[in-house]
Order: sequence, then C-alpha cells, then structure tokens
Amino acid sequence: RIDPAHWDTVIAPRHDQLDGPNVLHPLGSLNSVDDEWLADGRDACPSFAELPQPRVGVLLGGPRQGIALNADYARQLAARLLERQHHEGGSLLVLGSRRTSPTLIEVFRRTLHDVPGLVWAGPDDGRNPYPGVLGWADRLVVTPDSVNMLSEACAVGCPVETFVTAPLPAKIARFHQALRAAGRLHDLDSQAPASATPLRETASIAAELRARIQRRQAQQALD
Repeated sequence: RIDPAHWDTVIAPRHDQLDGPNVLHPLGSLNSVDDEWLADGRDACPSFAELPQPRVGVLLGGPRQGIALNADYARQLAARLLERQHHEGGSLLVLGSRRTSPTLIEVFRRTLHDVPGLVWAGPDDGRNPYPGVLGWADRLVVTPDSVNMLSEACAVGCPVETFVTAPLPAKIARFHQALRAAGRLHDLDSQAPASATPLRETASIAAELRARIQRRQAQQALD
C-alpha cells in the first residue's frame, strides 16, 4: 500500500506483485533452512532415525481469509495420509502451528493413533521437533495456507506436496503456481520426483543487499 520509493531497498515475494527498481523479488519467504540447520535438526532428534521410512512430515497451518482448514478438511487429509501409509508403510510426523485449531489436532490424534510417528501441537507434547522433522523427512506434506511453511519445506530438498480442496485466494494461488512451475510443489499422492533443488534464497538476497549497501557507502564517500 506504500510506494517502495520511500525505502532504499524492499524485499517482497514475487506473488506480492510489488514492482520498482529497488525491489528484490524472492520466490518464497526468506528463512534459515540450509544444510547446517537441517543437520542440527537431525542431531536434536536422533530417535527419528529409528522410525520406519518413508518418514513423512505433515505441517499444519490454520484457517485464513479464503482458506477454510476445518474438521472436514482435516478428516480428508488424515484419511489420505493413512491410506498411503497402509500402502507403503513408513511413519507420519504431524506438527501443528500456532494457527492450528485444537479441532484439527484432535482429528489427527484420533485417526493416526496406531501409526508410527507423532502428533505435536504445543509444549504439552514436549519440545518442538520442527527442525528434526524437516531434517529427517523423506517427504513433506504442507497445508496450502502458509507461505512460510511452504518456503521452508521447499528449502529442504525432499518432495513437497500439498492438499487443496477449494480455489485459493489470488495471492496464495500465484505462489503455489510459481512453486509448481519450478517443480518444487506437487499435489498430494502425485508422482513427485525423489528430490528437488532446495529453494534457498536467503544467502543470495543477503549478498545483493550487502552489495547495495557497499555501493551506497562508496557513493557517500565520494560525495
């Protein structure tokens, strides 16, 4: 809503459609997920190595304007995950977020109670295993609502899938389409490639920002 000309540099994801000569356009949101971060996550959760493969991380967001993640959605997603687990084995590591409603969590606890893995919804379930889940995951399933969770999942390098049951809001739809066009996001139960080039833009954006600062400093010294 504010002209980016008021700043020296603006960093805005492409799906925001913010234009200007001083605007940098990463595909997703910037995050700290890299090889070292993932290795630390594995070290923090060594017991996950003993879970049967494929280890499927399931990242749950919550409802937002235009996206209704309700009990019916949770039942459909849980049923699809359970059916696939019965077919291929493995384990399911389900993580709620601050926006995940207790209703969704209860559906997953009830449906997946006999499946190897875990359902984590907050401190009452122990320490947050999010870095460990991303570090050990052979595949990630992410609800469609969260740009941050999708960006972090796509930074891992394993297949990333989502489950969409209704048209998405325009901005989120543009983000999904960009990830799909880059081969980084797939429909649930699709034949996704075994791996993908990780989406890691933080270092390149930081390098460009440093270069801009250095150019500004050099110009100020001349002035």
